[in-house]
Amino acid sequence: MNHLPNAASLRNNCPRSGGDQNLFFLDFVSPTKFDNSYFKNLLANKGLLNSDQVLVTKSEVAKQVVQQYAVKNELFLEQFAKSMVKMGNLSPITGSRGEIRKNCRKVNYS
Repeated sequence: MNHLPNAASLRNNCPRSGGDQNLFFLDFVSPTKFDNSYFKNLLANKGLLNSDQVLVTKSEVAKQVVQQYAVKNELFLEQFAKSMVKMGNLSPITGSRGEIRKNCRKVNYS
């Protein structure tokens, strides 16, 4: 039986003061296995983070991708591998050519 935590049980592990270092699995169905259960959870409205759950509520295109990944684990794994290769080929700007943004949504204007 897969145990999905409810809000109350998760809240018990979070200190009221905030700033904690507690970690939670994003996929409680198969937390130690790399598979498509995360996407199945989203379709069942069991996403842990609201920022992830909106993938099925705010965009029909994103919801279709979630549905495809939930049904076809092989498709998810294949596309994940391709994405990792693309990310590995990125050349981030570093040193004096780069910039650490004060607000991630805006370019710093000195």
